[in-house]
Amino acid sequence: MPFILYVFALTNLVIGTGAFVLSGILQPLAASLHVSVAAAGQVMTAYALASATLAPLLLLATGSWPRKRAIALALLLFASGSVLCASAGSLTALLAGRVLMGTGSVFSALAAGLTVALVAPERRGSALSLAFLGMSLSYAIGVPLGAWLGFTYGWQTPVWLVAGASVLALALLMALLPSRVRASSANFAGLGDAARQWPVLRVWLRTMLYFTAISCVFTYIGPVLLALSPITPAQLSFTLVVFGLSGVAGTILGGLAVDRMGPLPTIRVLLALLAAMMALLPVTRGQYVLTLAALVVWGMAGFGSNSPQQVLLVARSPQHAPMLISLNGSMVYVGTAAGAVIGGMSIATLGFDQLAWLGLPFALLAIATLGFDTRARLHPAN
Repeated sequence: MPFILYVFALTNLVIGTGAFVLSGILQPLAASLHVSVAAAGQVMTAYALASATLAPLLLLATGSWPRKRAIALALLLFASGSVLCASAGSLTALLAGRVLMGTGSVFSALAAGLTVALVAPERRGSALSLAFLGMSLSYAIGVPLGAWLGFTYGWQTPVWLVAGASVLALALLMALLPSRVRASSANFAGLGDAARQWPVLRVWLRTMLYFTAISCVFTYIGPVLLALSPITPAQLSFTLVVFGLSGVAGTILGGLAVDRMGPLPTIRVLLALLAAMMALLPVTRGQYVLTLAALVVWGMAGFGSNSPQQVLLVARSPQHAPMLISLNGSMVYVGTAAGAVIGGMSIATLGFDQLAWLGLPFALLAIATLGFDTRARLHPAN
């Protein structure tokens, strides 16, 4: 694999950590800004909305730019937003910084477009899984480490570190990327036709549905785990780290499976595993080892689904790959927000221990969309 893909992975680790680290330190953040935890939680909403709307618009606005310049702007926005967040003295300033960070997350779509251009079609699954490996690592390394730093040294500390790491990633990429990189850019020409294709819409719908399913539970994963088993805070942290590591394994294996089996068979298997684990998780109540095992399989299936979905989009319209992948990322955040709302509204009725059953119908609907895909194997070269 080209060395630059490893740099993309490290940069996505920074992006993912910056995106989610505040979710683990909302209590000290809220106390510092003298707001409620619920109000502080809107930092996640601000980031999600910016990533879902402003990032795709920026991708289009920079469509005619050299890819190196577009990546520089994305990381400058992300770093600037991180600095604004770390130095914020009010919730308003913090939310503004989160909007900048969310807009700068367009880096991931830009990196995906370059990744597709740098490897042969039959290696795109593995290449994309490598480039996005950092997102999985952020759950296993960045978020737990950031939470520890936030509680120990103040919530600003991990945000300052994200800002510094963003600048370092920018410097490294500017040194390694050639001034002219031949890759698909985002533009309006033909994009409407591509976006109106039912196979493309189906991929986006599927992404939204299975992230809604996941978010119904994962948004409240701490209380869910405590409701399933009486575990200590140390065991809770360990469980979350293991879940993150299972996501790393799933990202790698998902990419390899795409290259070997094709994206459609891979996504069928992974979504079936995801649905099965959602059905089984409430049944593991009182059995911590079984709960952990279900979460490991769940993490592998959920994170592993990213690569086959991206390869399906690239196969449909390679010239619009960055924009289609960016909009697929928007569906991730739409599903995440929807799942959080649906889960929150149902806690009083179902309880934390049965939230997984609430997400199960959405996982089954995601599987149902595959009934329209009749080809057993699909590669971008076809």
